[in-house]
Order: sequence, then structure tokens, then C-alpha cells
Amino acid sequence: MEAFSIRGVSKVYGGSTPTETLSDIHLTIQDGEFLSILGPSGCGKSTLLEILAGLQLPTSGEVWFGGEKLKGTGIERGVVFQDPSLYPWRTIYKNVELGLEFRGIPKKERREAAQRYLDLVGLRGFEHKYPHHLSGGMKQRAGIARALANSPEVLLMDEPFGAVDHLTRLQLQDDLLKIWEAEKKTVVFVTHDVSEAVFLGDRVVLLSPRPGRINQIFQVSKPRPRKRDDVELLKIQNDIYAAIHDVKSQDSLEFTI
Repeated sequence: MEAFSIRGVSKVYGGSTPTETLSDIHLTIQDGEFLSILGPSGCGKSTLLEILAGLQLPTSGEVWFGGEKLKGTGIERGVVFQDPSLYPWRTIYKNVELGLEFRGIPKKERREAAQRYLDLVGLRGFEHKYPHHLSGGMKQRAGIARALANSPEVLLMDEPFGAVDHLTRLQLQDDLLKIWEAEKKTVVFVTHDVSEAVFLGDRVVLLSPRPGRINQIFQVSKPRPRKRDDVELLKIQNDIYAAIHDVKSQDSLEFTI
């Protein structure tokens, strides 16, 4: 079953010198799939994610979600950005239940949902702490819990681990896969890290430098749990780097290993 059907999506930002960020994107994302979107800085991958979230409209083309044309934001799509943007005056528990509070969900249901997802992301015992008491990785876990508390069908993640140190990033990758396997959500994960894209994804969509076009799609059929030094995964990484270097642009080299 399809989660998203992206049909000829392009995005042009106006002004005196219009800039085309995305060009003619055609892509189907399956229900329950973990899809990695990989590309150099400025290729439009975050713009594409925001279009899927309903935060931006495409200049041309259309997106279908769950069999209906996408028309705006909705609680069925949770979004996690690089900056979790937790409210500093609210406890972690109060941050996680925020969306439920806005929707008028009864207090008992809010409490149960918040606690469930705080437990799931490993933050039991930190419910009544404030954001400044938490490390960067813990704040990001809280941001994921807040997105999940609204029971979205899809989790849209825009370089969520880009601001943490390398070891924390690896741990968060492992944690995210455990959450994904427990929740069976569709995940669309934007990154510029090749190894992260391959380790996490069922497929990796490689975008070209701006304007972003689909350069190639790589299938990652290795069963989970995976090991980062697995020969099959390393081969896919090498194939992706070969595709990157085939694009004769300096911007195309802005990836991390």
C-alpha cells in the first residue's frame, strides 16, 4: 500500500532571480517503509520533506497521501527537525504532551501517551526535568517522543541527528530502528550522511545537486539487525559514492562517511 505518491513535483523560489530547488520528482513511498533521502547541501531534500509535511506547496506537480491529494499539514504526519525546539519553561513530560494538549485530549490520555513514548525513547526518570538538564541526544529523543505521541502514520525526519556527537549519533540510529520496528510507522529520513542513509533505510534516494532530481535509488535488502561494517552495506555505500562522483559538481562532494 502506498503512503505517498509524489508526482512530478518541482519547487521554484521567486524573487528577482528565481531559484529552482527541486525538479520533476516522481517517487512512491510504501506504507511501513523506512526511506532515506540523501543529497548534498542545497539539493532540496529538506524542501521535499516540508512539502510532504504540508509546510510548503510545490510550484508544480502534486503529492498524494493515503490515496488523497495532500492539501496541508495533519496530525497523521509527525515531523522531527534537527533542532527539537523544546519549550524551555516546560518539563520534558509537558513538552511531549503539548500536541495532545492543543487537541483537547483528556489529561489522563495525555499522561498515558506521554509516558508510553518517553519510555519507548529511553527517557523514563527524566519526565520532570527541563530541557536545559538534558544532553543533545536526550533532547532529540524527547522531540521524537513528542512527534510519536500524536500517533502519526508517518514520521518525517530532517537530519535529526546532525547536531549531536558521532557516538551519540550512532546510538540514536540504533534507538530509532528499535522504535521503527516497535511502531511500524512509515519513516522518511533526510540526511547527507551516506553511511547513516544505508544503515537505516530500506531504500536510499540519491538527489542530484540543485535543482534536486532523483539521481538514483538504491535498494538495501540486508535484513535487520544490521552491522555497520557488513560487506553488503559497505558495497552499497561504495556504489553511492561512485554515483556521487559521476556528477561533475563540487557541491556533489558535500557528504560525510
